[in-house]
Amino acid sequence: MSNAMNNIQAKVGVAADGRFGPNTARAIALHYGLSPERGAHLLGQAAHESGEFKRSRENLNYSWKGLMATWPSRFTTEAEAREYHRQPSKIARKVYLRTSLGNETENDAELFIGRGWLQLTGKSNYQSFASDMGVPEVMTDPSLVEDEYAFETAQWFFNKNGLFKIADQGVNEDVIQKITKRVNGGYHGLDDRINKTKKIHRWLMDS
Repeated sequence: MSNAMNNIQAKVGVAADGRFGPNTARAIALHYGLSPERGAHLLGQAAHESGEFKRSRENLNYSWKGLMATWPSRFTTEAEAREYHRQPSKIARKVYLRTSLGNETENDAELFIGRGWLQLTGKSNYQSFASDMGVPEVMTDPSLVEDEYAFETAQWFFNKNGLFKIADQGVNEDVIQKITKRVNGGYHGLDDRINKTKKIHRWLMDS
């Protein structure tokens, strides 16, 4: 399990027990100056993407069937997919060696996998985050994103992509759907995102 929740709890001044609940949600919103709407959308999406804040590192330990289902354009035959079965490093080098992500070498592809609560991925995104937030050490130790900056990368993503402005429109299903499309690229897990966002919003409105 990730230490990210413990770390953010320590930062915002609540008991670092690793469990996410109303007190932690309110403390995060207060510490980072987030309105109930902004806090609810950010934490609701992050809660879904991270499996209730239990994951802050991408799991690339795919079976060959999983590879064909997840990246059908990259694994077009069973024989090819079987060559990568349950080999996370080898999978990363194949699927993330893309200039669109800023990954120019196989080492880049393996190093800059998805981390943080909204899965910061690719060298160019890590570089943008490191530059914008003044944390150059992320480029030499990307694992810092897993625990130390899991929340901050999610907040950065919302800022960078104008999602807080969308969040300001309120907490309803239409707005959650719009933000989900920007976060996920589709609507995977929409019902869960709606439930989590609305629940967190109630917590923050009660504060």
